[in-house]
Amino acid sequence: MARLLAAFLALVALSVPAIARQGDERLDGLFEQLQAAHNPLEAKVLEEAIWQIWLESGSPTIDLLMSNASDAVAAGDYDKAKTMYDTIIKYDPNFAEGWNKRATLYFMMGDYQDSIADIEKTLTLEPRHFGALSGLGQILDRLNDPAGALKAYRRALAADPQMDAVRDRVKELTLKVNGSPI
Repeated sequence: MARLLAAFLALVALSVPAIARQGDERLDGLFEQLQAAHNPLEAKVLEEAIWQIWLESGSPTIDLLMSNASDAVAAGDYDKAKTMYDTIIKYDPNFAEGWNKRATLYFMMGDYQDSIADIEKTLTLEPRHFGALSGLGQILDRLNDPAGALKAYRRALAADPQMDAVRDRVKELTLKVNGSPI
């Protein structure tokens, strides 16, 4: 009986939509500071603050599911992680980080088309999501679409100009797409 009650309470908690934090008023200021960051350490601190806000679902149940899904990914149990991310998205389709985490999982599984679809949803909800934009660039790179990858990487740098590896890849792809200067 206690297990049935616990399951019912979990279901009720999941039926209440979480507060999507990509609209958090603190983000604008953090992104402005990130644009003006003077060194990699300062940028890293700001990036982490942004990620923390993105991860705040507003629902303890969804936060628990996110944590458990992350543990499942780390353990290599992708099916379990996917089920949890599917549940998160079902109950809070406006929580950008749920979509982003599932996109990352799809990427790890080699399912690039589903990853791209989830990245697009993430970017609809949070257009500045530099992690999703960088991930999109990586996928398009792997799919041999240098022009598309370059566009995605440039958008990532517009949101977070401190991403050194992305900046390096933009330089490489610019030469590849535009050719070497005369």
